[in-house]
Amino acid sequence: MTMEMKDSGSVVLTAYHPHSPARIPGMEQSFVQEIPPSHSPSSRKSLPRCRRINRMLSNESAPPPAFSRSNSQASMDSTSMEDFWCEVESIKESSEDRSEEATLSEFKPADEGELEAEWLQDVGLSTLISGAEEEDGQALLSTLTRTQAAAVQKRYNTYTQTLRKKNKHTVRDVRDIFGTNDSPPTFETVPVSSVPSNGIQLPGQKPVWKSVSSNSCLDCRLDKGSPSVTEELSYEVSFSESIMVLPKTQEWPKNQRFKKEDSALPKFIVRKSRFGLTEVGDLSPEDMKKIRYLSLIELTAFYDALGVELKRNRAERVRGRENGLFGVPLTILLENDQKKVPGIKVPLIFQKLLLKLEETGLETEGILRVPGSASRVKNLHQELEAKFYEDTFDWDQVRNNDAAGLLKMFIRELPSPLFTVEYLPAFIMLVEKISKIKLQLQALHLLIMLLPEANRDTAKAFLQFLKKVVANEGKNKMNLWNVSMIVAPNLFIYKGKRANQQEMQAAATTAHIVRLLIRYQDILWTVPSFLISQVRKMNEAAMNNSKRQLMFDKGVRKLLRRKTMERERPERPEGAVTFPPYLQSDIPEGVIRVYAPLHSKVSMAIQLNSQTKAKDILARFHCENSRGSSQNMKGQIQSLHEIGGNIGQHCLDPDAYMLDVYRANPQAEWVIKPKAS
Repeated sequence: MTMEMKDSGSVVLTAYHPHSPARIPGMEQSFVQEIPPSHSPSSRKSLPRCRRINRMLSNESAPPPAFSRSNSQASMDSTSMEDFWCEVESIKESSEDRSEEATLSEFKPADEGELEAEWLQDVGLSTLISGAEEEDGQALLSTLTRTQAAAVQKRYNTYTQTLRKKNKHTVRDVRDIFGTNDSPPTFETVPVSSVPSNGIQLPGQKPVWKSVSSNSCLDCRLDKGSPSVTEELSYEVSFSESIMVLPKTQEWPKNQRFKKEDSALPKFIVRKSRFGLTEVGDLSPEDMKKIRYLSLIELTAFYDALGVELKRNRAERVRGRENGLFGVPLTILLENDQKKVPGIKVPLIFQKLLLKLEETGLETEGILRVPGSASRVKNLHQELEAKFYEDTFDWDQVRNNDAAGLLKMFIRELPSPLFTVEYLPAFIMLVEKISKIKLQLQALHLLIMLLPEANRDTAKAFLQFLKKVVANEGKNKMNLWNVSMIVAPNLFIYKGKRANQQEMQAAATTAHIVRLLIRYQDILWTVPSFLISQVRKMNEAAMNNSKRQLMFDKGVRKLLRRKTMERERPERPEGAVTFPPYLQSDIPEGVIRVYAPLHSKVSMAIQLNSQTKAKDILARFHCENSRGSSQNMKGQIQSLHEIGGNIGQHCLDPDAYMLDVYRANPQAEWVIKPKAS
């Protein structure tokens, strides 16, 4: 049984149902032209299905579409299309032999108010729904940019209007939330400016932000025939504040194509700020939770500024297996694996499949594309379920193509897609509705920040493997576009049961998304610095609120008076605790005390100047402790960490300028320790 959810934009996305056929999510129905009856699959039974589909789409006698072409309506050669559909057929055939109970993900219809209420909860603003004066919600609201605040206002207004229509309880006025007595500003799509700007230019006003570089708004359309150029990216300004918006009346260029050559994609370099770059694993889980809140708000503001509706699925229930390897939710797999290997972030079976292919399969011609034996894969799957955790499975018997089949099976049989049911529409729309590669990349970047930790870490490991496959193109004959076409059905498209032009158009869209994920993965797993700045402000606001609350707590005041009297005593009692030097506050301005528990010299005071980098401090400790360091640290990569103050924990980029970091967080502690893997 399949379940579909249709919304006002007529985008059809099918519920994730790994063990039964379902329709492939397509484009907007208003853009779809059905295949003429003469070209239906049932009339060509003599041909293999994947070849029939390819001939059907390449048939020049078919009437031309009577609509403007969007990005996903791309022209691809017959080989790529045949590979894609044969992969879908292979997925369907592999599922027909499975007798396990189907995993369900149900969708229930929801009115606009319910969807907005879920959005407010997902961004950490449930206080706006409950009416409670929670400090976390107030801290988050205090950090929002103009476009982000407008996005929150828009959703909250919709929510309150729906409640009033239903005669529900009284809701808070938006003017009370944002601290203004004036009526809330209405959000409008920003008009196109003739001058590239990193800020939104309102009529009669100067830009809020200065231009980052002359190349910050280059036109990077896929059909642009000029050679690839290098464009600089900056994370200093929020994406929604720095975009240039296309007018709603603009039509996509006709005969838009996805060029398969790597040179068709622009080259991006990321400008490092003086704080360096931060990867997703460099922040504490608490701060990454706040990054997710802010990323959803920013993504919504970004789509609003482009005049694109941010669509999402509403997954009500997901049921998967509670033990085993395949068809088990990632969180449960990791809970089971962490009992065996504490701290592991990617499921053991997934790591082992990747390792097997990296050791023996990267140079195999047609790896990922050429299917393994269906019967062997089925037997290996059953044997893995029985022997993997007992460490008795013989990996030497596994052929490379069979291992690739098991890898793809693991991904598509997850109870919830790797990129989550909720945001699959947003992935599709970033290509369907946004034409510039730079803007697509920014939207994709925020979507990656939204992923749950288990999904994000697993996706990162998978994409790193795919990058290695592409790097061996000379021997395995799998270039970036080939790999993307094969992987896309396993990540985005559900098992198909019929062939039409709509499904094939979705193939181009999803393959292009996978191509962006592989090509720009080093960028996508970097946390934008403007989000980190907002997290710092959010933590500072929360701390200030806590201080104000403590000042009015009578019990705390009594405790403080008692502590003050104890400090005034002439002698300290025997056994009193003395804080280590690196925790004491009597350190001169511009001097930090760095603590290195695994070194023989555990602490050192360091005078900072404008050129001192984190790597300079690491080098100084290494030089002075090279002979007497603890055995525990040998072979480990040490990093400088910023802990406390307005951040939970932050592993610093070796190129970070320490005086700038110190001034941003003067209350932090500085600790050298191994970087979390």
